[in-house]
Amino acid sequence: MSERPPDPADLSSEQKDALIRDLRRQLAALQRPKRELLDELREAPHRAVAAPAGTSVKLGRHLGLWRSPVLLGVVVMVMLAFAVDAGVGRYQAHLVKQQRQARLELENTAMRSLYVELRRIVAAADGKSFRMTLSLQNTSPDGPLYVMLNPVAVYVQSGMVWQQVPSKPADPVGSGVVTVAKDHAYDVLFTPDVANWAELMPGYMHVRIQDDLLVSRRAQPGDDVVERRTPFYVYLRPPGSAAPPPLFIPMPPH
Repeated sequence: MSERPPDPADLSSEQKDALIRDLRRQLAALQRPKRELLDELREAPHRAVAAPAGTSVKLGRHLGLWRSPVLLGVVVMVMLAFAVDAGVGRYQAHLVKQQRQARLELENTAMRSLYVELRRIVAAADGKSFRMTLSLQNTSPDGPLYVMLNPVAVYVQSGMVWQQVPSKPADPVGSGVVTVAKDHAYDVLFTPDVANWAELMPGYMHVRIQDDLLVSRRAQPGDDVVERRTPFYVYLRPPGSAAPPPLFIPMPPH
């Protein structure tokens, strides 16, 4: 149990003065922490709040990994690989675009600047065959064209179908690749030996002539080759016919 405080009535004047001085000292001791706390509260807005000691360590503990030369080298190599791949892709796309453009220009030249004409058809000396003359004319201002002369196919309509008949170059030496600077003509022999040919026009066979050419701007082409297919349709007197001319009547493509 705590000690009971003395009764002031029983104290002498000296004891009362000593008691008063002791109470003042205790009161001053109690008031001092309050003033120190108030002073700290007044100074708090002006102080920088220090971060916990472990915070900087937690935020920066992985930064050392990025300082590794090996990791930096790997990152640089990956970035270079992506850059090289993107550059190669753009270069390949540019080449493909150039090749497509060159092919379109060649196709346009083969179709518009190379004129193919069926000049004439005459009866051969054997009385069974015919000799026709085809000609090529190059109107391109960009120089000569190199043309592969494929075998010319000849068909005669029989009923509702086309029946192919024998044909061959009249001059085998003139076949193959020819240089067409301006004009070039070549002859083809064919034998329309068909028994039941369709008579769409009285006294005439219905004949289809198909000339397939390969065209390039170079004598030794690579991929720069385009195909040019030219069909001709004619009405033709059968071999040995004694009917009056004309021997053949050209028709528009159909």
